[in-house]
Amino acid sequence: MANYVVAITGGSGVGYARLVLKELMDAGHDVFAVVSDAGRRVMSIETGPDLTGVVEADERQLQDWIAAADRRGTLRLCSVDDVAAPIASGSFPTAGMVIVPCSSGTLARVAHGMSRNLIERAADVTLKERRRLVLVPRETPLSLIHLRNMTAVTEAGAIVLPPSPGFYHNPGSVQDLVDMIAGRILHHLGVESDLSISWQGPEPAEFAGLEDL
Repeated sequence: MANYVVAITGGSGVGYARLVLKELMDAGHDVFAVVSDAGRRVMSIETGPDLTGVVEADERQLQDWIAAADRRGTLRLCSVDDVAAPIASGSFPTAGMVIVPCSSGTLARVAHGMSRNLIERAADVTLKERRRLVLVPRETPLSLIHLRNMTAVTEAGAIVLPPSPGFYHNPGSVQDLVDMIAGRILHHLGVESDLSISWQGPEPAEFAGLEDL
């Protein structure tokens, strides 16, 4: 199986990251996770766990938080300040990286190649090695600065995937909406899962009587 990088920064929506981590590990992939200081704060507010910045203890908390069903893959938590971690080098093979959620500040620094920590360095490496990089910015409304940064990072080869769920699958819960976005993230990382929902067109009965309109 492959190596993937999952980074969590200070935007809202860590539930997406939790599900992506779980699905990658259940599929047998090895995951390198990095959480920014602001990301740890948001995790504490939204879902837990309360990470302390001590890597060994935080890694155990993440394992419990993810609750991967099959645990066929492994999880390694890297300190956000550890720029000597394997994922900081293009010589270390990874199949892709996602920053979910991706704060506006992280988006800006990735778009302009300003690497001040491991998350931004790993994203820079992913782009220069022409690997899959998915950014999930949770911000609304968007300023012209945000839009220009999204354009710049897209031109550099990344995929900007705002967590904007569809409703054509008739979701019955908030979790259904989270599942859909996580499925889209995984799809763009090159990993198919049961979360992916493809539009098959409306049922024929929905067209009944339209010829008379």
